[in-house]
Amino acid sequence: MDDIDSAIVRELQRDARQTNRELAHKLGIAPSTCLERVRALRARGVITGYRATVDLGALNRPVQALLTIRIRPMNREVIERFKAFLVSLPEVLNIYVVAGGDDFLVHVAVPDLDRLHTLLMDSVFKRREVVDCRSSVIYQHVANDVIAPLTV
Repeated sequence: MDDIDSAIVRELQRDARQTNRELAHKLGIAPSTCLERVRALRARGVITGYRATVDLGALNRPVQALLTIRIRPMNREVIERFKAFLVSLPEVLNIYVVAGGDDFLVHVAVPDLDRLHTLLMDSVFKRREVVDCRSSVIYQHVANDVIAPLTV
């Protein structure tokens, strides 16, 4: 990726709804060049999609938590089956398979602490492969919305 590609990616992360003409103007390049570059970035898999960011509170999901989960036995089939189970839960936002003391880090959003408790007791802890689960309520969530490439 050169400086123009990096600038395109940065600007689209800031506002993916801007027109190609607006993007080209911001970057000081021709609209045809900009369009060609965006298409190439998509074809190379650098840009993987576009989406809307939503307010979880507006969706009646103001309480967020991180769940750390350990499962046993530890094998590919069990991991894949457990990931599929987690994806099926409407409360789950993100799933990370991790190394170290825990096997999964799961980001959830729920209406209240009672719903978090219900999720843990009636869904997570009922799974035979779960040997441990800890939850941490998130007080504040800050994300870096613009991801830049790192130089070597």
